[in-house]
Amino acid sequence: MKKRIAAITLALTFSVCAAAPLAVAASVGTAAPQSPAIAAPAATVAPAAATAAAPTAAKAAPAKGADTQPAKVTPNRGITIGMFALIIAITMGVVVWAAKKTQTAADFYTAGGGITGLQNGWAIAGDYMSAASFLGMSGLISLYGIDGFMYAVGPMFSFIAILLVIAEPCRNAGKYTLGDILSFRSSPKVVRGVAALSTVTVSIFYLIAQMVGAGKLMQMLIGIPYRVSVIGVGALMVAYVVFGGMKATTWVQIIKASLLMGATTLLCILVAAKAGFNPVSFFTDIVNNPAIQDHVRLNVLKDAIPKAGVDYGQRFLEPGLFLKSPLDQISLGIAWALGAAGLPHILMRFFTVPSAKEARKSIIIALFLNSTFFFMISIIGFGAALYLTPQGILAVDKGGNMATLLLAQHMGGGAGSLGGDVFLAFICAVAFATILAVVSGLVLAASAAIAHDVYVNIIKDGKADQHLQVKVARITSLFVGTSAILMGLAAEKENVVALVALAFAVAASGNFPVVMLSLFWKKFNTAGIVSGLVVGTVTALALVMVSPVMTYPKKVAADAKKIVETLEKKQATGVALADKELKTLEKSRVEYEKNKDGSSMVGLDKPIFPLKNPGIVSVPLGFLAAVFGCLLFRDRRAEDMFAEIDVRQNTGLGIAKATDH
Repeated sequence: MKKRIAAITLALTFSVCAAAPLAVAASVGTAAPQSPAIAAPAATVAPAAATAAAPTAAKAAPAKGADTQPAKVTPNRGITIGMFALIIAITMGVVVWAAKKTQTAADFYTAGGGITGLQNGWAIAGDYMSAASFLGMSGLISLYGIDGFMYAVGPMFSFIAILLVIAEPCRNAGKYTLGDILSFRSSPKVVRGVAALSTVTVSIFYLIAQMVGAGKLMQMLIGIPYRVSVIGVGALMVAYVVFGGMKATTWVQIIKASLLMGATTLLCILVAAKAGFNPVSFFTDIVNNPAIQDHVRLNVLKDAIPKAGVDYGQRFLEPGLFLKSPLDQISLGIAWALGAAGLPHILMRFFTVPSAKEARKSIIIALFLNSTFFFMISIIGFGAALYLTPQGILAVDKGGNMATLLLAQHMGGGAGSLGGDVFLAFICAVAFATILAVVSGLVLAASAAIAHDVYVNIIKDGKADQHLQVKVARITSLFVGTSAILMGLAAEKENVVALVALAFAVAASGNFPVVMLSLFWKKFNTAGIVSGLVVGTVTALALVMVSPVMTYPKKVAADAKKIVETLEKKQATGVALADKELKTLEKSRVEYEKNKDGSSMVGLDKPIFPLKNPGIVSVPLGFLAAVFGCLLFRDRRAEDMFAEIDVRQNTGLGIAKATDH
């Protein structure tokens, strides 16, 4: 118990440490996060309100550490390919070892329940340390400051719901999938079908994020075309899952999480050392950096001419550049806090440990590791903004996804130096392993839902021998992996962290309400499960499609037109525009012509739903639909069986023991 308390205390301490420098430098309060826009900063919406009187951007002093960066990542191909080959060799060795131990369905889906709490904690942490966090989160922070930092805080809170509510009951009440948890006292075929559909939907968002990250990484670092990169990563991912199952996936996650923690720690220390380990000086330099001031003014707030009394550097450390609405911040906060407890690939991990005690232990370990990791990612993101400049990051990738990699090269000695090349290659190889591991876990969760819930329990009515179950699981994994490759090819332009936020919203709106009510409400039944899953999931997806998170070309054109009119008005007064202003004017004219007649993916000129994240609406609707569906269609059998599920989730009675190999 003392060790658990100490772990939680340390994790919370890291969270506080992450927030403290921001409070000192910016004197702002924290707020719940909201969903990021998928579009690049050029498409960001209207200017936010000005802050209190402060020095103007034009008068800001240069930052101590700001450096000019190349317009692309320039790794040493030989070193980078060598690092990649080493990672692939190690992980494929794990797959070969695991394949020999994967004989039954239990082996394939849950590693026979023989994973320890320590191992599972590292594996769960590995599921969270994804391409979205390692690449996308640091990029958001480097482009939007404290608003991006909110994304690093969010995942820490999601573990509280898992630790206190979900972990132990799910371990004791389920077997392999979300469908196993929900179908115990309901109509199993109907519930398993809907649960499988929800699982695949949530996994799709996560899969797309990882595949985009993989393609970008390989394209920019080794020069392999995006499409070839996605196909190659997909092929490796399929091999991990098809041959190694959960055991291989777990150990690949552990290896990847260990490498990622080491790499992130080293990079964070180098950033802190360059700032003299002085957080006040570090954030003061950010505020005074002319490049950051220009980025906030031109790219984010769209102020073609500086406004009097606005300190654009200070705005970088204040909320509102990206998360403009308090309701949006609350909405994403709800999705973060509840979504993780409904993520299928996280729920599936509780079935890999031999007892509820080990399930609790794994969550505590994962909480500590993730809190430490996201604290360091925040420092890396701010360091990238200061030492690389947002303009330098945008020149390489409009979504900001290469910020961490650029910073690693810079801190190692710069492009062309041995230190820079080796450090960049190492970080790239770790990011590559990160993507492979996370994608493997997601594919396994989606394929388990299809193979175990749909084929074995719906089509075959549970009458399938172990050999057939494993065969179908592997075929399904191949199908899901192929689908992930195709989706990755179609989503090349997206910022990866946005898609993960949407996955959390869907999981929080559909999966979490029905899992909670199924475990703890006596009257809950089939109608409630189906209603909650369908309404929660569909509502979340529908609201996203008509929300500001989609790209609206006419809105982009309107922003561009505003800049054109402002600069042309300045020209009309006889004032000569600076070179930078002339470039901005020409770029805005092109952007206006390109987007003035366009519409969104669903044919809209502007969003109908005002919030970027649907959680504040879709989560309550998911709960209400589940409750009303249950009350409208009472089921005495479900009520009578509650005593049994209550005993099982509290004692583990009837759960299969771990398998030794």
